Amino acid sequence: MRMKWFVGFIVIVMALTGVAWAQEPQKPLTLEESVKIALERSLNLHSAVVGIAGSEFRRKEAITNFLPWWTGQYGYTRYDSPVTIGAVQVSTPGVIANTSRDVYNFNTTLNQPVFTGGFNLANYRSAKLGVDLSKVNVETVKRDLVLQVRVGYFNILRAEKFLDVAQQQVKQFEAQLEVTKAFFDVGIIPKNDVLQAEVRLANARQTLVRAENDLATAKASFNILLRREINTPLEVVDILAYKPFPMGFEASLEEALRLRPEVKAAQINIDQAKENVRVARSGYFPTVNLLGNYNRSSEELGLNGDLKFERWTIQALATFTLWNWGNTSFKVGENKVKVTQAEDSKTQLIDSITLEVKNDYLKMKVAEKNLSVAEKSIEQAEENLRMNEERYKYQVATQTDVLDAVTLLAQARVNYYGALSEFNVAKAQLERSMGRMYP
Repeated sequence: MRMKWFVGFIVIVMALTGVAWAQEPQKPLTLEESVKIALERSLNLHSAVVGIAGSEFRRKEAITNFLPWWTGQYGYTRYDSPVTIGAVQVSTPGVIANTSRDVYNFNTTLNQPVFTGGFNLANYRSAKLGVDLSKVNVETVKRDLVLQVRVGYFNILRAEKFLDVAQQQVKQFEAQLEVTKAFFDVGIIPKNDVLQAEVRLANARQTLVRAENDLATAKASFNILLRREINTPLEVVDILAYKPFPMGFEASLEEALRLRPEVKAAQINIDQAKENVRVARSGYFPTVNLLGNYNRSSEELGLNGDLKFERWTIQALATFTLWNWGNTSFKVGENKVKVTQAEDSKTQLIDSITLEVKNDYLKMKVAEKNLSVAEKSIEQAEENLRMNEERYKYQVATQTDVLDAVTLLAQARVNYYGALSEFNVAKAQLERSMGRMYP
């Protein structure tokens, strides 16, 4: 009996502990933790990393072209009449030895390339550059993903601030409605003022509902970005603050041209195109191979019959293309054009990066200016509301003056948090356009 009671007690304690753990609030995510989760779970990044392995396989494949190739052949032939296997030996007049209608043949060749006109070397260099290009692509995907995480993180913070503003506005309209009803009850103001306050409160509650929906949408999008279940509870650490960017445009542009992985990728594309020109030019030169060959024939399947023949040879073979109607020349010309196109693409990319850095820098500066203006307007709107509430108590101001002051304060706060969020987003975009990795 005591044992049953003890076991039941343990079960109850464990159940209560489990409930306590389940109800324990989830720790808010930091931006750094969010970035780490996204990098660990992103399928785009995984595909890019796997692409490095694919490029490595192509590089190793190119190495095999330098090494000897060993091939073998085994065949069976049935002739309509006996044929000679090996040398003809006459042991009895009128009889031909070493002949059979069934012939089994085995042949193996070892082929070592000696000179290919630079084809193998240029092909290997191009494959090696492909590995470098895949690694650069991984860095590009990382930076794009980090930017998405940062923007999504700030979108959540902005939605939370907007929700706070909407909640404050509802509370202020509710308080004003109570004051209005009290004045109406004692006959100081008409019924119309009460109705006006109720309409403003209803509108504020609709704004609150939209703000709640916007926050839920921002969190759902962020969960998907982190590859979590869409309805997973999510809280983030509030880092929405103003920290001036210390660099000017020229320094930002210089860093972008130095760090952007896209610039490195463009140069690799140029180098690959040049290697492909060398591959095409190899067609102008002869190829030289060293071959070792072994051959064995017999009338038996196992090649060990009485009628058997074997021979080995070593051969140096040079192959020339005497005329191919300009095929090689056309390939060289085509690949030279691709070099020019790759160089033009790099120039266009640099122009595009320059414009991107300029746009992001100007967006950040505009948000920075709006931030200072919005910060001052909050102070003015708060003072305006305080004065109108005091004046309304003494019936010097109207109901509309107070309600308008509440609306102006809410709008000032929305403008401030919007500018603060836009500044942080623009700063993140600028750092991405500069090629920086966060954190």
